[in-house]
Amino acid sequence: MARRPRAADDPGGLRHLTELVRSTVPPMHQAGLPFVAGGLSVALLGRKHTWVRGAGLLAAGACAGFFRHPHRVPPTRPGVVVAPADGAVCLVDTASPPPELDLPDTPLPRVSIFMSVFDAHVQRAPVSGEVLEVLHRAGQFGSADRAEASEANERNSVRIRTADGAEVIAVQIAGLVARRIICDTRPGDHLAIGDTYGLIRFGSRLDTYFPVGTQPLVSIGQRMVAGETVLAELS
Repeated sequence: MARRPRAADDPGGLRHLTELVRSTVPPMHQAGLPFVAGGLSVALLGRKHTWVRGAGLLAAGACAGFFRHPHRVPPTRPGVVVAPADGAVCLVDTASPPPELDLPDTPLPRVSIFMSVFDAHVQRAPVSGEVLEVLHRAGQFGSADRAEASEANERNSVRIRTADGAEVIAVQIAGLVARRIICDTRPGDHLAIGDTYGLIRFGSRLDTYFPVGTQPLVSIGQRMVAGETVLAELS
């Protein structure tokens, strides 16, 4: 009788399966580790009780999904601005930049992206360039899909200057459930387009401000893929 092949007899097949899993299941942002560990701890401590174990495993799985950090491939053509977050466009308008940046009060083209709890919540650099400012401002925790959230809610602004001198501002805005804004970049850092620089939990919004004269290429309701969807082209 022929012997059934084992995984050890087919290292190439096992390697292919491993790569398939890695490419299908996105990794997790490190900020999610305490939450997943908490869920697993509950499951372990309550292993003798089916409902407790199930609740712990469910919580760990939900947190792993929320903090997912999928691989993205930014466009290579110069002069584009990509979406800094996954989600749906909730606003396309012009507005003055956040006052804490102490910039001229000139209205700038703006695109707002609302992230539900089902979207990946990592933020990515909309352009390549030098980080000029990173400023946090305390505020309210109202619903992030409302227009007034840009002014009233807690936020963190990152101003980036490209090699051509254009400035783009990405603003992380807390929401009704989001109570924690994480920003891992500092003034003087150099970001490449699509680089991960922060995260908001759990449900929030990203505003992107462009130079005067920039024409956004997206519309309200359109779904965004962070680091890949082109929001605008800089002149």
